Amino acid sequence: MKNGSRLAALGGVVVAGALALTACGSDNNTTASSSSAPKGDIDCAKASVNAAGSSAQKNAVEEWTKLYASKCAGANLNYNPNGSGAGIQAFTSGQVAFAGSDSALKPEEATAAQKRCQGGNALNLPMVVGPIAVVYNLKGTDGLKVSSETLASIFSGKIKKWNDPAIAKENEGAKLPSSDIKPIYRSDESGTTDNFTNYLHTTAPKIWTWEKAKKWPNSTGEGAPKSDGVSSQVKSTDGSISYVELSFAKNNGLQTAQVKNGAGEYAELSPDSASKAIAGAQVTGTGNDVALKIDYSTKEPGAYPIVLVTYEIACEKGLPAEQSKFVKSFLTYTSSADGQKILTNLGYAPLPQSVLTKVQTSVKALS
Repeated sequence: MKNGSRLAALGGVVVAGALALTACGSDNNTTASSSSAPKGDIDCAKASVNAAGSSAQKNAVEEWTKLYASKCAGANLNYNPNGSGAGIQAFTSGQVAFAGSDSALKPEEATAAQKRCQGGNALNLPMVVGPIAVVYNLKGTDGLKVSSETLASIFSGKIKKWNDPAIAKENEGAKLPSSDIKPIYRSDESGTTDNFTNYLHTTAPKIWTWEKAKKWPNSTGEGAPKSDGVSSQVKSTDGSISYVELSFAKNNGLQTAQVKNGAGEYAELSPDSASKAIAGAQVTGTGNDVALKIDYSTKEPGAYPIVLVTYEIACEKGLPAEQSKFVKSFLTYTSSADGQKILTNLGYAPLPQSVLTKVQTSVKALS
C-alpha cells in the first residue's frame, strides 16, 4: 500500500472510532440495553487500539465499544467498517490490531497474516451471526417468497420481470407488477458477497455458475458500496432487490423476503431462525482456529438458510503487549454471555452455545 493510502486508511480508522463512541445514541443502537455492560471484575485494557473490516458487524462493534468503555475508563477501540477485504489488508500490513471479516481467511491471506503475527497463527474467531436478508422495494407485495433457484436467476439476469412465472409460482395470489427487476449488488469486496455467492453456487449450481467471491462476479444490475450504500439504494429504488445484513434491513425499514430452505419451508428471517442454521455448521479450523463451514442446504426445521458469521481475525500471539492485552480483554467481553446478549436487539443473532464455547476457549489462549 502506498504511504498516502496508508495514512488515509489510518485516518479513516480514527474518525470511525470517534464516531463509534459518540454515535451510541443513534438509531442503530437505541434498542440495546446498558444491562449488557460487563459485570463484575473485568481485566480492563486501558489503551487506544485500531481495528477495521466488516461493515456487517458495525452496529455490534459500536455497541460493544460503548459498553466496554463504560466499564473500562481510558479504553478506546477505533473501528473502521471499511469492508472485510480492506480490513484484512489493514491487518496483514500491520495497521490494525485485529480485523473483522465475514469469511474466514483464505490460504494466501493466512500466510500473510502469519507474518503479521510474527510467526504465530492468525485465528478466525466467530463473534457475530449476521443473517443476510434478501431485501426488496416493491409496493403492495409484502412477504415475498423466493427459492435459491429464483434468486440465482434474478441475479444472473435470467429473470428480468417481477411477474415472471417462476416468481408467480412461489407467490400464489400476490399482485406482481410487470415492471423490471433492478438487482443491486455490493460494489466493494465484501464477505457478505462472498457468503451470498457461496449460497447461490452451493444451492443452485446449474443456474449460478460463478464460484463464490468477495467481488461481485457479473454485471447484472447496479453496484453500491458497503452495507449502508446497498440499503440506501434499495430504499430509494422502486423494483429493486438486493442482499444485506438483517441489522441494516431493520434500521432502514426494508422489505425482507422469505427464503426456501432445504426442508422445503419458506423461512422468515429472525435471530432465532438464523441461529438454527449456524448450529449445524462444521468447524473446519484446527487448534484454536474456529473457522466454520455453513450448511446452506440445512434441513433444520425453521432454519433461515442465508447466514454469515463475522469473524474477528486475531493473532494467537505476536502482537505488541499493549495491543495483545486489549484484544484479549475486548474479545473476552464480546464472547461473553453479556456481550452476546446485545446482538438480538441490534438485528443480529447470538452464536449458538456449541460454537460459543469453542470461541471462548480460543480467546483465553490469546497471548
